[in-house]
Amino acid sequence: MPVPKISRRQFLQGCSAAIASMAGARLTNLAFAKQDNPSDTLVVVFLRGGWDALNVVPPLQGDDRGFYEKARPDIKISDLLTLNDQFGLHPALAPLHELYQAGKMGVVHAVGLDHDTRSHFDAQEYIELGTPGSKNTTSGWITRHLQETGVSSILPVVSTAGQPTSLLNFVPTVNVNSPSDFSQWGNDLLASQQTALRQMYQGESLLHRAGARTLDALNIVSPLVNQEYQPSNGAFYNDDELGQQLKTIARMIKLEAGLRVAAVDFGGWDTHEYETDGNGGYIGDLLGQLASGLSNFYLDLDSGYTDRLSVVVISEFGRRLVQNESYGTDHGHGSVMLALGGNVNGGQVYGKWPGLNNDQLYDHADLAVTTDYRQILSELLSTRLGNSNIESVFPGFSGNYDPLGLFR
Repeated sequence: MPVPKISRRQFLQGCSAAIASMAGARLTNLAFAKQDNPSDTLVVVFLRGGWDALNVVPPLQGDDRGFYEKARPDIKISDLLTLNDQFGLHPALAPLHELYQAGKMGVVHAVGLDHDTRSHFDAQEYIELGTPGSKNTTSGWITRHLQETGVSSILPVVSTAGQPTSLLNFVPTVNVNSPSDFSQWGNDLLASQQTALRQMYQGESLLHRAGARTLDALNIVSPLVNQEYQPSNGAFYNDDELGQQLKTIARMIKLEAGLRVAAVDFGGWDTHEYETDGNGGYIGDLLGQLASGLSNFYLDLDSGYTDRLSVVVISEFGRRLVQNESYGTDHGHGSVMLALGGNVNGGQVYGKWPGLNNDQLYDHADLAVTTDYRQILSELLSTRLGNSNIESVFPGFSGNYDPLGLFR
């Protein structure tokens, strides 16, 4: 077999491009740990824009159903999938409803920040920093978790699109949009050239460490390059951004290289106008993408991997109870979180429901928050991720930690 020839210019350009691309961060981040670390792989799906929790998990009957329908005559959701006697699920989430019924997904209602803000930017920062009301924190909550548990490996973090604040100041980051981005290396980089690069990047400076991480990353990701991926169990990922990101994460998990954290953004949830036409519309399309992506992701990994998988779905806040004049909903307060995994106590709706009567609403306008989002994440950390030091991850919150029993 002839040895491919690479010019010195191509070689140096490839090195420079790869090293440069490994220096920053983008949207999805993957953190790896040593394989003897027994904790789960955590996948955080952040729904940017503030999803409408009251149309995702509406009240099913009783007085609250009446308040809901009166407040939303044009955008209320009917034909709900039953969660329990009190709540239903938007019909576009049918694939996730199957996971709920199988006990693999739990729902937390009236969850969110204990801080009053309707600013997307502020709410997202507070959630990802893990310090509601303060943006002076110099690291994200996931960063502090990784530091506390001593996550270390040849490939601590792989980023596949802008680094979220939750991973702020987690320095050892390698960036890649998709496994195919390594193709110029995987196909063309000769063993002798890798040896030369290893010698070039010996040292302790930031540049030396970045170069070494890049070369180490090749050894992990190269099996994915130019290799057709066949999802397991008949899973099929849609050709949309969320589906393809989840597909990449599934491939990384199956490498069994110690993936510990993946953070995925899914935007478009700022539904101020024409939110729904009853059972579909704008929010129905978004929910359909979410349900398809997550259900196929779970199905793909349900072949020996889901017992070490914890997925949480979170948004910065919910929407107001009353629809606006544009047949949409404005920024609100209380929201809904979802949790999926082989060790989730699913098939239940968690949290204390505050009610939708006017005197039960936050600021007489929004669903109230009765469960701090940090309560869910703290239980996940201590139960599934091997980190009982809640105070180190969420400063000032450990005294309020009260597990709901969502994870086992």
